[in-house]
Order: sequence, then structure tokens, then C-alpha cells
Amino acid sequence: MELDEAIKSIKSVKIQGAENVAVFSLNVFKSEFNKLKDENLINDSKIIKKKLIQARPTEPCLRNSLNYLFDNLHGGNLKEQINEKIDFMLDFFKNSKKSIAEIGANKIKSGMVVYTHCHSSTVIDIIKKAKKQGKKFEVYNTETRPLLQGKTTAKELAEEGININYFIDSGMRMAIKESDIVLLGADSISCEAKVINKIGSELAAEVAKNFDVPLYICTNSWKYNPQTTFGFDEEIEKRNKEEIWKNAPKNVNIINYAFEIIKPELISGIISEIGIYTPYIFIDEITRTYPEIFNKKLNNL
Repeated sequence: MELDEAIKSIKSVKIQGAENVAVFSLNVFKSEFNKLKDENLINDSKIIKKKLIQARPTEPCLRNSLNYLFDNLHGGNLKEQINEKIDFMLDFFKNSKKSIAEIGANKIKSGMVVYTHCHSSTVIDIIKKAKKQGKKFEVYNTETRPLLQGKTTAKELAEEGININYFIDSGMRMAIKESDIVLLGADSISCEAKVINKIGSELAAEVAKNFDVPLYICTNSWKYNPQTTFGFDEEIEKRNKEEIWKNAPKNVNIINYAFEIIKPELISGIISEIGIYTPYIFIDEITRTYPEIFNKKLNNL
């Protein structure tokens, strides 16, 4: 796939899920990178990296993965070094997906109602794993306007023989109060343990807290944003108003935020490849587990 076409696929949300976007982008970068000539190799490859990152601004998993490729390069064959790093990252994501599915599936018991919102490949992997373990449960999910990514979730799980109850977004409260556990994905996690996820996620977290339903964030830990350590805020993507209302009447201002922030006190735990931790402990654990990635100085970001 050509770079411009790949960027269009990312921007249009044809590629869904933060980790899927990162993996897709690594494969695109590898293809484009290996076409480059040796002269100006680093500069040209950083241009490709920048274009991919700009395609989805609220995605530190994408940024961290592509930035890692350029960390600690040494004398020698640069193409070989960067290709080795790409292959390492692709293997890492593949293996961590399996680990998160195993860990997360342990939170699902037979007889449960599991609620989820939008489309998270990590949450779907967890639910599929629980089904393969022979557990019998139902899933409630919401549509997620305006692009209806909840339909993708419902279709993928229904194909696995899992019973789905599909709610419109305004039925979220009704769905959650009848659920036993809430599983959400994540697009970004700040140093203050705030989780940024699809619009509607904070509302889901507040409803879950009100009804004493435990809520878990299911994510690869590389969605942590190390830039927040130095006072930078994660950009909250605002999408095209026509996704909501084409040809809206004059004086109607369409607000189409794609994401919102979940406060740590609303989160029971974060499920990742390194285990299940409360939000603040999770931040300590990822910086301890991946010091070369997340313990950077300001001028190394």
C-alpha cells in the first residue's frame, strides 16, 4: 500500500484500534523505508514517520513505536538496524496481545454480563479468549456515534457465537447498570494516570462508578504518553462536523470530539501485558519495565 493511501485509511478510521494503527503504520513505514536510497536516509525516513504520526494525533502507541525506531542508533548499517527494530516491535505487539487476552479473560466469569463501548481490538481479544475457555456470558455494547464502531464490535463477537445486546449510545446507563464488568480500550494514558479513550468513555466510567460496576482499561502499555511528564497535554482529536450532520443549518455549530478523558479514580484497574494494576501503580510499573522508552529527558522526546 502506498503511503498516501495508507494515511487516508488511518484518517478515515478504516484502520480501527490504537494498537492496530501502530502495527499497520509499522508495516507501512517498513515498506516505504526500504524503498529509500542511502543518501538522506534518516531525514527522508523521518518525513515518513511524521506523516504517519500526523494521520492520527491522539495515538501515543503509534508515536512511541515509530520514535523507538530512531532511538540509540549506532554506526553501521542503518537500514539493517531499523528493520531489526521494526521486526522486534511487530513481534512485541503480537506476543503482548496474547498476554493481555490471557490476563483479561481471567476477569470474566460464567454468567456475567460484560459491557464495552466503541471498538477495541484488545477488549475483543479478551472476550474471545474467555469464550474459548468455555465460559458462558453475554456482552452489552453501545453503537458509538457518529461512525458506529460499536457495530464492528458486535459483528466480530457475534461471529464467535457470543450473545450481544446492542444499545444506542443514550441507552448506556441502562446497559451498564445491568452489567457485571466494564471493559474499555485506551488510546492514550498520561503520567497523571488519566486515560483518553473514545468519546462516551468518561460517561461510561461515571455510570459504572455510580452502580458499583468495576471498570477495567484494557491496553498495551505503549499507549503511555511520556511527553505528559514534561507538561505537554495529549491532543484531543476533533473530527469533521459532516460525520455528524451533513449540510447542517446555518448557526448550528457541530462539536465532534473523538475522545475524552477518564479520571483515574473511576478506574478499577488497567489490564496490560505487564499485569493488572491500579492506574497510579501502572505508571510506575511501565516506566520501570521499559526505562529506555519511557524515562526520557525532555530533549530526547
